[in-house]
Amino acid sequence: MEPRRLYRKRRGAMLCGVCAGLGDYIGVDPTVIRLLWILLGCTFVGIVLYLAAALIIPSDPDEY
Repeated sequence: MEPRRLYRKRRGAMLCGVCAGLGDYIGVDPTVIRLLWILLGCTFVGIVLYLAAALIIPSDPDEY
């Protein structure tokens, strides 16, 4: 059994694919993740966390 890996997704991505990747990883609709990021994005911390996640989480190698 292969361990699950967190990747940014190009399919279903709006900006960098962070929310689509998180939604796929935890099994939740990406729209729910996006709404949470919007609420968190109203603060400076939310914006910094999103940018950090976009830089740290690798792209999905199976989508190329």
